[in-house]
Amino acid sequence: MRTRPGRAVSIVFAWMAITTFSGVLIETLLIYPNIFADVPASLVRSTAFFSEVGPGDVFPVLGLATLVTGVATIAVTWRLRPARLRALAAVAVTLVGEFGFSAWFFWPRNTVMFVEGPAVHPAGELIRVAWEFETGHWLRLALCGVTAVLAFSALLRVLAGQRTVAPVGEVV
Repeated sequence: MRTRPGRAVSIVFAWMAITTFSGVLIETLLIYPNIFADVPASLVRSTAFFSEVGPGDVFPVLGLATLVTGVATIAVTWRLRPARLRALAAVAVTLVGEFGFSAWFFWPRNTVMFVEGPAVHPAGELIRVAWEFETGHWLRLALCGVTAVLAFSALLRVLAGQRTVAPVGEVV
């Protein structure tokens, strides 16, 4: 493994994963109470508020950046097994937990709550779907946290591996 690219890519991967987790955590604590405060009226207000830029504009980009930097980390740390395994696990959690779970679980509920909304669905259904969304979101938050921990752990393994494999006299 080349020292500098492995370190740089692993730092960016850990940074992206931690940033994504932090964003989802902030969204959970600051934005979701407003979105789900008084369904269905709060869904209508939220749709109007997020008319320019919303979470759906930001988090797919962060998720993709996390995935791409994770794959790059796997490539540049392939010879460093402990780092590679953690990066592989982080990418797997991102693929299954973020993209797969989001497409299967969240996208249909987003359509019901924010695209079709009260014009198509009765209040009782919107309340149920909002509860399902909020409940599922805690799993998504946990999966983001797992990805961040695994990415940071991969970085630590890269840094530890570089200390043990650096040639004598080379500063890493």
